[in-house]
Amino acid sequence: MGNGIAHTFAQFGYQVNLVDVSNDALSKALSTISKNLDRQVAKGTLSEAEKTDTLANITIYTDLKTGVAEADLIVEAATENLELKLKIFKDLGAFAKPSAILASNTSSISITKIASVTGRGDKVIGMHFMNPVPVMKLVEVIRGYATSDETTAAVMSLSEKLSKVPVEVNDYPGFVANRILMPMINEAIYTLYEGVAGVEEIDTVMRLGMAHPMGPLQLADFIGLDVCLAILKVLQDGFGNPKYAPCPLLVNMVTAGNKGVKSGEGFYNYANGVKDAAIASKFST
Repeated sequence: MGNGIAHTFAQFGYQVNLVDVSNDALSKALSTISKNLDRQVAKGTLSEAEKTDTLANITIYTDLKTGVAEADLIVEAATENLELKLKIFKDLGAFAKPSAILASNTSSISITKIASVTGRGDKVIGMHFMNPVPVMKLVEVIRGYATSDETTAAVMSLSEKLSKVPVEVNDYPGFVANRILMPMINEAIYTLYEGVAGVEEIDTVMRLGMAHPMGPLQLADFIGLDVCLAILKVLQDGFGNPKYAPCPLLVNMVTAGNKGVKSGEGFYNYANGVKDAAIASKFST
């Protein structure tokens, strides 16, 4: 998500500081951005000159303090882990200039809780991009309890300048997107777990019957089964409702390291690439 967000801002002419603790991760991010830009060039939606300009707009840093020192907007896209996000935002509150807006790409964690460690709750907001960021139009803009009207208006306007469609929502577990999506994915996993139907059958029903571009089990693989599990736990803890309890099959798959596309196998096997995915042997009949 981080490289997709950096790609999008840079493509629209913004100077981007891409920060990670690892030089290897930064090199991989730049390589991914370059390949994705090449796809745009091949499709004719971007010129070679625009690709060159986009890459020139990105500077990499491994030191957070240096990387954010002059930024007007900081978008955090770390893994969906509360403790890690609180650590990052506490540092951002100390390192960023007072006028800077601090945004999180979190898909479920409370913006109010994140803002509480920054000392500038009015400047903290959720900016939940959809994956792949350069392609997907939606940005879910989440107002925390203390987020100001000025901060919200600035982020809504900026999202539109990125050719996105921002939708303002309030700060409750899962917001809108994942409060609706994750129970559906979880129910699809339960449907498989209880032997109602197989992987391909479940996904086919939802693609052809409900006009979804991708079935829920394949979508879960693309999101990351570990991310799905983390979001369901946030929903379960936040609402105290057992309907959000993650399916035992999901828990076991994540524990076993089968996290979807990122690990090479989830409900599907991606050994031959994403386009040639096959039903994972565990679920093939």
